[in-house]
Amino acid sequence: MNFKKRIAETSPGFQMAPMLDIVFILLVHFMAATLFAKWENKLDITVPSADSSMSASRQRMEIIVNVDKNGAIFINSIELKAERLEEILATTHARSPELPVIIRADQDARHKDVIRVLDICAKADVRNVAFSTITPQEQGK
Repeated sequence: MNFKKRIAETSPGFQMAPMLDIVFILLVHFMAATLFAKWENKLDITVPSADSSMSASRQRMEIIVNVDKNGAIFINSIELKAERLEEILATTHARSPELPVIIRADQDARHKDVIRVLDICAKADVRNVAFSTITPQEQGK
């Protein structure tokens, strides 16, 4: 005797709803990433040119510190006092010792303001520091 019931096996087919959900999530992710990338660069800073400047790829957890021509310090377009910058760098460095810090100083910024940011990096024990420059060809654009 055959006690098995005949069950019709049909494939569920291609489901559009989960695919649309994934596409929507990716869209939101890339929109947010683009927005945050714009926030980290203060737009009215003109970095100096250098003949030996090289294009570097972005690194995870890097912090971009902007110094404008008046000596104000910015991260994510938010002006910070020197003490607050030191707290942020020390906290982030405690989580990630190889923390890269990029200093974007305006070409008209005073030398002492840039040195102040370097001193803050040293106090927070951040050793992976780089300066942002552009090539002379990019400056002419």
